[in-house]
Amino acid sequence: ILGNGLYNQSARDAWYFEKSPWRASPCLLVEAFVEMEDGSQDYFCSDASWKTTEGPIRFDATRLGEVYDARLELKDWCLPGYDDSDWLPARLVEGPRGKRVAQSLPPVKVTQTLKPVKMWKTARGTYVFDLGQNLTGWARVRLSGEAGAQVCLRYGELLAANGDVDQSNINSLVFEGEVQVDRYTLKGSQALQMQGALLSQGEEIYEPRFTYHGFQYVEVEGTPGEMTLDQLEGRVVHTAFEKAGSFTCSNELINRLQTCTEWSFRGNFVGYPSDCPHREKNGWTGDAHLVTETGLLNFHAGSAYWKWLKDLADEQREDGALPGIVPTSGWGYEWGNGPCWDSAAVLIPWYLYLYRGDRAVLECAYPMIRRYLDYLGEKSHGGELLSLGLGDWVPPYGRPEDYTAPLTLLASAYFYMDARIASQAAAMLGHTEDASRYACWADRLCQRFNALFYDPISGLYAGGSQTALGMALYAGLVPPKERLKVARQLVSEIRQQKGRINTGMHGAKAVVNALS
Repeated sequence: ILGNGLYNQSARDAWYFEKSPWRASPCLLVEAFVEMEDGSQDYFCSDASWKTTEGPIRFDATRLGEVYDARLELKDWCLPGYDDSDWLPARLVEGPRGKRVAQSLPPVKVTQTLKPVKMWKTARGTYVFDLGQNLTGWARVRLSGEAGAQVCLRYGELLAANGDVDQSNINSLVFEGEVQVDRYTLKGSQALQMQGALLSQGEEIYEPRFTYHGFQYVEVEGTPGEMTLDQLEGRVVHTAFEKAGSFTCSNELINRLQTCTEWSFRGNFVGYPSDCPHREKNGWTGDAHLVTETGLLNFHAGSAYWKWLKDLADEQREDGALPGIVPTSGWGYEWGNGPCWDSAAVLIPWYLYLYRGDRAVLECAYPMIRRYLDYLGEKSHGGELLSLGLGDWVPPYGRPEDYTAPLTLLASAYFYMDARIASQAAAMLGHTEDASRYACWADRLCQRFNALFYDPISGLYAGGSQTALGMALYAGLVPPKERLKVARQLVSEIRQQKGRINTGMHGAKAVVNALS
């Protein structure tokens, strides 16, 4: 059964995936070696002798959902002896360009099934199920009714005041179709009776195959009869990492934060690291590198990150520029990137080396790292301060553009970290000229950074926001003799905010690391 996946996104969206240069109808290439019970072997591959037909999946899209008509199911189609005389010959097509390689990361699997904790009927006659947990995946529902009855499953993480599922936070960036909606048409299984006794209710079970959603609530509309709490379950879906580490302590609030962190990480890794599992499902580079250390401490995620790094390298342009999202249709080179985001190309290989001792990753990633550093070198006129791309997206107070630290501070701090890491990696790999050049850039950036942003009298960077102070400390840009003074100012600023974080995503990681 072939689904569209990211390969064939038809709906118009903010990132132009419908215009992706690779986009085409799904196709299949099979080579199979079969070992029999007696030890003999057989081989077969897909060719013009294969046959195709349409099935019950009438539509599927990663960001939208699935439309399934159970009346079109083909009973026993995958078993020997099935009559496929009315199927059509497969059409030979040119396959996707590029190099075919084996999948190197764990598969996406259903790893858990959740029972709903609550259900209610709305004023419109729909049923809302509360899974008690924000999750990534889909619903599995049990239904009975006449053939042709259509049931709609709408997913969301918020509720309206009247108890309906509220999708207002997730449906603004895909401009066609229904976001996070699955539709199922019943085949109308008849109740079985024997001598007047009812033996079964002719129950149908449905769960989608080629989509996934981010949600806590599922609203079911169009059911032929009254629903009960046990008719729907939540199926938790993500890249099937094995656990690598765990953390517990005597503080239940911190334990809950750890649990939420694990749920959030898994839910944002369905084949690649993403920013969210509902509204965008995009592989934002900044989101990816900010949580890599968390992922590696908790899960065996190294192979998945390494696969995504190869995708990132594939998207790098000749001049070294990187997009803000990977995979991309070509969007993200003019907006949504910059050192705060692109540094994934440098930081993630370095994290894989630090946490897994994987020197091979550095060796393979180094051409991408060097090309990116040289790109920044050209943009900065040889290692000067940078004001490029997005900054500390997004602080909790004010508008997205109301950053809590100057863009030049953030971009230059990341450039400094990149240059320092690239110098270390180059020296380790024997690229001595690169190591020397990047080390000189790092020294120059540190001097320029402190000259522009640091006030030695007050101990403040760029006015003293949490992000400015935290980033200077975290990046290692604060002179050693000044670190205690700057750290005290950071603590003072946090206390002035009554212990609240007032940073964007980059400042959040910098602050907690600076405090530790």
